[in-house]
Amino acid sequence: MEDLSLHILDIAENSVAAQADTIEIIITEARGENLLSLEVNDNGVGMDEETVENALDPFYTSKSVRRFGFGLSLLSEAAKAANGHLSIESKKGEGTRVRADFQFDHIDRQPLGDMGQTFITLVIGNPEVDFVYIQKENDQKFIIDTREIKSQLDETPINSPAGIRIVRERLRKLPA
Repeated sequence: MEDLSLHILDIAENSVAAQADTIEIIITEARGENLLSLEVNDNGVGMDEETVENALDPFYTSKSVRRFGFGLSLLSEAAKAANGHLSIESKKGEGTRVRADFQFDHIDRQPLGDMGQTFITLVIGNPEVDFVYIQKENDQKFIIDTREIKSQLDETPINSPAGIRIVRERLRKLPA
């Protein structure tokens, strides 16, 4: 994958497939600590211990439609290439937390990419899911929560032109 936002898209889509109705995406840039952290939390069906143990094996998948599960293993390799690591915490019936840490200034760290477009893609494709996007940069914090936008829209779907317009307006406030 070309950038980290595509990894996040893949993990969030896995969360949707795991029947999550709330997905939280957290990006933390702590340049003073030389750290970039990506975290995706969901309240989906979760994984048992065996599945968590095998989740980074590219030839292991719990999906019945294909025999490979490259997403998490590719993200893990991207983190290792940038002097970082990936961790997975999950409980059956409670959800999953995936976190990848990267050395911020490492020459092999992939760029973050277009998180705004990734977020819009998730919202358009999964209007029934609530997404919370948090971006922390040193002392600044940006939050966009689709539950808040949905309450403003009343009965209008969030993936309608009016809903996406509001999402885009909020995303314009993202730190550059």
